[in-house]
Amino acid sequence: MGTNIAVGELEIVCDGLDFPEGPVALPDGSVLVVEIGAGCLTRISPDGRKSRVAELGGGPNGAAIGPDGHVYICNNGGAKLLRRPGETRIVGQADNYSGGRIERVDLRTGAVRALYTRCGEYSLKGPNDIVFDRQGGFYFTDLGKSRPRDRDRGGVYYALPDGSRIREIAYPLHTPNGIGLSPDETTLYVAETETARLWRYRVVAPGELELLPYPSPNGGAIVYGAGGYQRFDSLKLEADGRICVATLSNGGITVIAPDGTAAHVPLPDSHTTNLCFAGSEMRTVFVTLSSTGRLGKLRWPRPGLKLNFANCAQHIEDVDNAGRLARNPG
Repeated sequence: MGTNIAVGELEIVCDGLDFPEGPVALPDGSVLVVEIGAGCLTRISPDGRKSRVAELGGGPNGAAIGPDGHVYICNNGGAKLLRRPGETRIVGQADNYSGGRIERVDLRTGAVRALYTRCGEYSLKGPNDIVFDRQGGFYFTDLGKSRPRDRDRGGVYYALPDGSRIREIAYPLHTPNGIGLSPDETTLYVAETETARLWRYRVVAPGELELLPYPSPNGGAIVYGAGGYQRFDSLKLEADGRICVATLSNGGITVIAPDGTAAHVPLPDSHTTNLCFAGSEMRTVFVTLSSTGRLGKLRWPRPGLKLNFANCAQHIEDVDNAGRLARNPG
């Protein structure tokens, strides 16, 4: 796998974050990130200032703007962190694990509502990444949780943002993490962390996938499998359909074409966990460098795919000195 993508120089926008993830670019140029270690949603202004938007608890992970302008959070319930000088890593389920859930955050007030904690008779274990389709529903992965002697099996789900319906649509997967839709929304991509594999599913209707028979272990078709020891995290798509997967251990972004050819962009953090595209040309990439607690940005050679409802985000003000979110007077 060669490094043959010319990208701009990495600029650090903000540091001092507690294992950031789930970057969401807002129309005003600021970026939302979750902080898994602090259990919160944070806004980072273009000049790098941090302000607390909402207290979530647990382990907030992936995030996306929904059709109502609220931000939807995959909360994994809490992760145990191993902290060393200059590096933080997730090493399993938190001792105070509070259960997986999908949450909705009102950006104007910071109010948090848990929409889903289970699917049918099964509890959500570790929701991880999320993407909305054009119809306003969302797909998300549940990676599960790992413990010293056992690990959950993960799956893919589809749900509505009003809390009225959730369905399991692919199961089982081994640590499903990143999730994204092709530009025409006929293909759903899912990345597995521990196998470093990228799978694809044909979307036959909103929230319905064509599941392939055995020998597929999960109903998907394999797009790409990385060699050596590396792990896949969250993902976003380019406008031309390439899949950009944040990559762990071999820290950086792995760019995979739908035909399975790939290249790698190295970045200075072994836990490069997520990215988002931004800017008028969609050629700015914000990337979470999680083990070192930083948000970076760089110029990308091609435009990213604009996410559904990205411009619907509610207008939010900075947090005041008392730590309360000011309401928008409009």
